[in-house]
Amino acid sequence: MAQNIDILENISTAVIALDSQLLVTAMNSAAQALFQSSVARTVGLEAKQLVLRPQIWQQKLEQALRGRATVTHRDMVLTLFSGQEIHVDLFLTPIVDSRANGSLLAELQIVDRLLKISRDESMLHTQETTKAVIRSLAHEIKNPLGGVRGAAQLLAKELPSDHLNEYTDIIIKEADRLRDLVDRLLGSREQLTLESLNIHEVLEHLRNLLNAESGDMLEIVRDYDPSLPCIPGDRSQLIQATLNIMRNAVQAAEPGMRCCVTLKTRAQRQFTIGTKRHPLVCRVDISDNGPGIAKDLMHAVFIPMVSGRANGTGLGLSISQSIINGHGGFLDCTSKPRETTFSIYLPMETKDAK
Repeated sequence: MAQNIDILENISTAVIALDSQLLVTAMNSAAQALFQSSVARTVGLEAKQLVLRPQIWQQKLEQALRGRATVTHRDMVLTLFSGQEIHVDLFLTPIVDSRANGSLLAELQIVDRLLKISRDESMLHTQETTKAVIRSLAHEIKNPLGGVRGAAQLLAKELPSDHLNEYTDIIIKEADRLRDLVDRLLGSREQLTLESLNIHEVLEHLRNLLNAESGDMLEIVRDYDPSLPCIPGDRSQLIQATLNIMRNAVQAAEPGMRCCVTLKTRAQRQFTIGTKRHPLVCRVDISDNGPGIAKDLMHAVFIPMVSGRANGTGLGLSISQSIINGHGGFLDCTSKPRETTFSIYLPMETKDAK
């Protein structure tokens, strides 16, 4: 029996057990994540109390229970109490037992999840390819750049007049600036130094830092889950990754408008990153009230040198993504006017960091 419970707790399909009155008697971890509720809050509720506008949901449950037959409904739309709409494939199986009325087993497979896994896997592959091309290009640039700088230094020594050195100084300074830019393109090559981190301590450190930088023009709202356990991570690198995202949010604010950034932390169960499913993941949402990201830039938001700001280099988000990927995690983005959210997903297992 215990082995069966372990299996149910570790599958990605949401499973709910209902009695003859369609009251919830049990649910696995995937079902808790799907309905955004715990077993303690859910057991004993009527099934129709799990969602908003439950007419079709209730109808299918009653049909399966009354007809004592398996019922399948593809691409059912369920509206959660958070207002989020999800698409699921529903499979209902009556359970025959000693009681006359029997009971029901509901299995829900999120359709959106399969699409998201495919999209995320494609995005990770594209990002890795882009980074490989940029690193190769950056290395090719550094070699002649060093030659230009060296030639300018030699030329400065041969010039007959000091005022002509102004021109060689410009060449040297611009060469140094390009070298620094190339180094940032190449990204950090440092190995992760993993330690047990409280993600809220990291976020509070950044909150204090940005409040000191921005003063009254910034409001930071906290929505933390205090039950989150510590996670394995490199503190300095995670600070850098998160700081880049938060500074982007502040810089995106319209002139004269007060920027509001919301920091939200949650635990997510049975979450897939790339092709690997993790039993528990820490999710950090960083949301701002800025104008949003243009639709034509969304697909390239993590590509270096792509920026929505005239004076931006487009390196901050690329560096953040590399750091999160190095932790075995994933960085995602959704945007609409007045609500842009960057979501950081970090596995709880140490072995996922590279």
